[in-house]
Amino acid sequence: MHDVLCPLYSYYQKHPVNYILLGVFTVSLAFAVGLTCSYTSGKVILEAVILTAVVVVSLTLYTFWAAKRGHDFNFLGPFLFGAIIVLMLFAVIQIFFPLGKISSMIYGCLASIIFCGYIIYDTDNLIKRYTYDEYIWAAVALYLDIINLFLALLEIFRAADS
Repeated sequence: MHDVLCPLYSYYQKHPVNYILLGVFTVSLAFAVGLTCSYTSGKVILEAVILTAVVVVSLTLYTFWAAKRGHDFNFLGPFLFGAIIVLMLFAVIQIFFPLGKISSMIYGCLASIIFCGYIIYDTDNLIKRYTYDEYIWAAVALYLDIINLFLALLEIFRAADS
């Protein structure tokens, strides 16, 4: 995935290379998510998909509604960045000191909240800050937010199911 993201950064305004690289990035990430789902029951996957879809649609509609009324969510950027750092440190600690099912659920809940914030933040950026030529970055940002929300919810439901 990272092998595609770096060239995508260089060629995001070069048509049709940007579409090809975006497609390769999407397929490679879909393959990784598919591998993750292959070790999970269908019921858990369905629950995570439905909840992800409802949350994404709700947050997107809310962000468009709030943006129309002049609300700005740019202030979320530093807080979300700090929260991601905490989440990554929590994951590293989990590698060395696994705490079990409860910590997996806590991690999933924290990640869900953080990526809900990122969906609002990136949708607001899509509306107000991205130029017309930066559609590739807008798509990548929202795609990663949605995938990460799905994986966080999958973690919660998987821990609850076991």
